[in-house]
Amino acid sequence: MSNDKYIYKKGLVYLNQYHVVFCPKYRRKVLVGDIEKDLRKIFYEVAKENDVEIKALEIMPDHVHMFISCDPRQHIHKLIQAFKGRSSRILREKYPSLKSRLPSLWTRSYFCCTVGHLSEEAVIKYIENQKNV
Repeated sequence: MSNDKYIYKKGLVYLNQYHVVFCPKYRRKVLVGDIEKDLRKIFYEVAKENDVEIKALEIMPDHVHMFISCDPRQHIHKLIQAFKGRSSRILREKYPSLKSRLPSLWTRSYFCCTVGHLSEEAVIKYIENQKNV
């Protein structure tokens, strides 16, 4: 196999990509301004710590689109929990308005879809164009 898209690790070759979407509680439009900037920073920190590549990220006022690549031995549910848990804790501590308006920052639900290498470009374009819709 000689495809640049594949990731090679000891005993493992993979291309494991997900399009993930989740929303603040009650779909409140709170992911703006400094909250958006801090959220982006937190997501990249969590990704780095968990050996996850964020291929595309768009933070809308009332939802988040992520396109990530990760080792298939990692559980996607645990990764999403890490993104949501850390960001909720830090942002609600830093911005008291989030605590008073929301019992928790995120809903418990999320959307997650696997993405093959043929549709990778389409997903990136879709996520990048979210703010233009």
